[in-house]
Amino acid sequence: MAMIDLPRAIRGHPVRPPESGMSRRKGLWERLHLDPWLLAMLLVLMLSGLVVLYSASGQALDTVIAQGVRFGVALAVMGVLAQFSPTTLMRWSLPAYVLGVLMLLAVELIGDIGMGAQRWLVIPGVIRFQPSEMMKLAMPMMVAAYLSRRELPPRWRDLVVCVALIGLPVVLIARQPDLGTSLLVASAGLFVILLAGLSWRFILFMMGLAAAALPLLWMNLQDYQRQRVLTFLDPNSDPLGSGWNIIQSTTAIGSGGVFGKGWLQGTQSQLEFLPERHTDFIIAVLGEEFGLVGMLSVLLLYLLIVSRGLWLAAEAQDTFGRLLAGSIVLTFFIYVFVNVGMVSGILPVVGVPLPLVSYGGTSSVTLLAGFGILMAIQSHRRLLPR
Repeated sequence: MAMIDLPRAIRGHPVRPPESGMSRRKGLWERLHLDPWLLAMLLVLMLSGLVVLYSASGQALDTVIAQGVRFGVALAVMGVLAQFSPTTLMRWSLPAYVLGVLMLLAVELIGDIGMGAQRWLVIPGVIRFQPSEMMKLAMPMMVAAYLSRRELPPRWRDLVVCVALIGLPVVLIARQPDLGTSLLVASAGLFVILLAGLSWRFILFMMGLAAAALPLLWMNLQDYQRQRVLTFLDPNSDPLGSGWNIIQSTTAIGSGGVFGKGWLQGTQSQLEFLPERHTDFIIAVLGEEFGLVGMLSVLLLYLLIVSRGLWLAAEAQDTFGRLLAGSIVLTFFIYVFVNVGMVSGILPVVGVPLPLVSYGGTSSVTLLAGFGILMAIQSHRRLLPR
């Protein structure tokens, strides 16, 4: 029990109790502008991803080390972005959006082609990157900044402007072609509009409009994208061709049973029946080797991350912060839902990686940069007057 200086208290001087270890730790996290619970869950997820990646990559240690280095870079980016105030982020929203659109136009003109798609910009000898990844953050920042300066719920005129802001980069990304990323970028912007407070009448109107536009969308899909939809409806129509991926992934997950075959013991993955096993279909490796228990454990971890993120978003004290933080968390949820859905056969294959588990550098940096922005919004809250 702490001893209090009674004479000093009687004289009217404030008396501070000894600082506990818990308060010192809290002060450290506040100075770093990081949320310890969210950071801990992200680290557990990344470490779990490295364990699964070692098996999925055919025990290629170099691949795991490369992914670990990328995680280190992504964590550094997260830490840097967490230091900026929401006011600064709001000022950056328009320049970031304009820069992203200009880079997408550059991809259209001089982008590097790989695997039949023109998605990358190359700085010779320095870096090769996808500008579309940047739009996953620039898009919600721009829409949130625009709506935060206007009366909410948004009026029709403001909604038209927001749809135009979303539509321009989405069309450019879809032309690369990159359907998965275009859907994620569109979702990031639409979540901001949804969180701004739309009436159910408008939501139903937009759903009807989207349904009416499906034939037009179908006519503008690439041949391989149409085949993905047809394969989703009937994978066995081409079991050795377009249906191979989904058949092998569901076979791998089903063969794992409740507890799995054991780490490094998966037959579908180790014998290379499962394609893209270290990227888009890595959760099939997890299901085969760790079973239903392993998959549910990872999904529970995702649920905890999303729940913590939504709680932090709800704590934001201004409109820009709430809209942006909520969109970042919900977009992360869409990543997980789409990847698990396409691997398990309930959604078409659209090439969306499993967040912080699938092999890849650009997506990891984008995801952790988003969480850095989320922590910045939460940690720079102004004290409200009592």
